[in-house]
Amino acid sequence: MKYKAVIGMEVHAELKSERKMFCGCLNNPDEVGVNVNVCPVCLAHPGTLPVANRKPIESMIKINFALHGRLADKTKFSRKNYFYPDLPKGYQITSQPDPFIFGGYVEVDEKKIAIDHGHLEEDTGTSIHEGDYTLVNFNRSGVPLMELVTEPVIESGIEARRFCEELQLILRYLGVSDANMEKGEMRCEVNVSIMPEDFKEFGTKVEIKNLNSFRAVEKSINYEIERHKALLEQSEKVIQETRGWDEIKNKTVAQRKKEDAHDYRYFPEPDLPEFDLRDFEIERLKNDIPELPSEKRKRFIEEYGLSSDQVEVLVFDRDLANYFEQTASELKADFVQASFSSLYNYLVSDLRGLMKSQNISFEELKITPENFVDLILLIEKNVIGSRVAKNVLLRMFKDGSDPVAIVKEEGLEQVSDEGELLTTVKKIISLNNAVVEDYKNGKEKAIKFLVGQAMKELKGKGDPLKLEEIFKGEIK
Repeated sequence: MKYKAVIGMEVHAELKSERKMFCGCLNNPDEVGVNVNVCPVCLAHPGTLPVANRKPIESMIKINFALHGRLADKTKFSRKNYFYPDLPKGYQITSQPDPFIFGGYVEVDEKKIAIDHGHLEEDTGTSIHEGDYTLVNFNRSGVPLMELVTEPVIESGIEARRFCEELQLILRYLGVSDANMEKGEMRCEVNVSIMPEDFKEFGTKVEIKNLNSFRAVEKSINYEIERHKALLEQSEKVIQETRGWDEIKNKTVAQRKKEDAHDYRYFPEPDLPEFDLRDFEIERLKNDIPELPSEKRKRFIEEYGLSSDQVEVLVFDRDLANYFEQTASELKADFVQASFSSLYNYLVSDLRGLMKSQNISFEELKITPENFVDLILLIEKNVIGSRVAKNVLLRMFKDGSDPVAIVKEEGLEQVSDEGELLTTVKKIISLNNAVVEDYKNGKEKAIKFLVGQAMKELKGKGDPLKLEEIFKGEIK
């Protein structure tokens, strides 16, 4: 029997702000000290009162517009009651069941993944398990947290992964969250069920909690789909339960049965007023939204003629994309028929490779877009070859030198004079009789060796294409 998967996602993302959601403590995910960013409010001391932070509310408004949702006119915070050791109040302040965002979608591979709603709440602390006891660090307690819930419209593990990756990009482009999964700034939960293709009624749902990597999202869903299929094929029932992902064993494991929805006994937070979101600077916030990943993809393909794969690399790294745009605009201004693809290749492979090896960011980079374009133009105009270009780039990387000046100072212009090249070719032929015979006997690779020897003789300054042409003409 053929089955289809029905998957819904719940994604939590910590929002960037200087302070926590309801108190004046620092919101610093990089704090290494334990219980440093805490105060009587986020530790739930008796008599303390919450005060809402405006910044995360504005972030939720921006997220709404980026996801094409419908913003609530009014919302209020409520108390979501449940017990957990890292929840100091014994309840969580949340805008559920009165979310900020209704509907909307995230476009993934030309499919619109529908959003049910998005709400704002405070995060919990973190539990540290050591041996037979548990410690709690409350630095994260009270940090503003967005929860986004999709409709059950996702159909596979890879589609769920792509949804999460695209949402992470959107949050980063908006500047509202770093959404770093390794730091726990973005966490995912999935609800998975399967049903026969011709059925309309959903199968039994299983929840997978606390997925902290895109890989875990994809693999856990794929595992669950196959587990459900195996159970149904053996006429067994799928149990409604909460499961976790075991990264080492590559399988989900049962955590607890979940027969009924938890009763959180929501009631309005008496210490916070209702918020009329129309009182915020809606138009300003809407205008602050930058070009988003989906828009940038389309524009880069149309404007620069790059491939989808090339564009994906640029869109994934916003700083890289910005540097590419700056250099591309310089290339356009030069009125020279130069290749954006060539610019892309030297930027992504050569320059970014150097930056990664030295752990240098674009903010720290000494090479200006203008100088980088000058290097590309030297290559495109055949003033220097690719080997020399790598050496020039290395010096530019070290001290920010002008490539035109480097080439002139060190006499690195490419040798393209046929007379000089012919002299070198004849010398290499005379020194490599065996290789020449190999080429005559049909070994095409032999010509590459000869060109390499000539390039070495010319200290990398020869034109390899012209050299190959001359070699072929000389070897009869």
